[in-house]
Amino acid sequence: MAMNPMMLMKLKERLGIFQNQHPKFQMFLQAVGNQAIETGTIIEVKVTRPDGKEMVTNIRLTEEDVETARMLSDIQQ
Repeated sequence: MAMNPMMLMKLKERLGIFQNQHPKFQMFLQAVGNQAIETGTIIEVKVTRPDGKEMVTNIRLTEEDVETARMLSDIQQ
């Protein structure tokens, strides 16, 4: 599946806006990437809607997950 270059440019712009609006989130992800990404780590995500409804899930990282995270990190550098 080919990526549309215009869509990639729009995505890059949107990510810049997101980073400006939520600077602590990027710092958090960097800290996690530097300190917590290893096989067996559990990542939990919780979403709380404005009406108070919560949704939670988690995953335990496998060796393959860690390798994927390293590959993504290398792309950004």
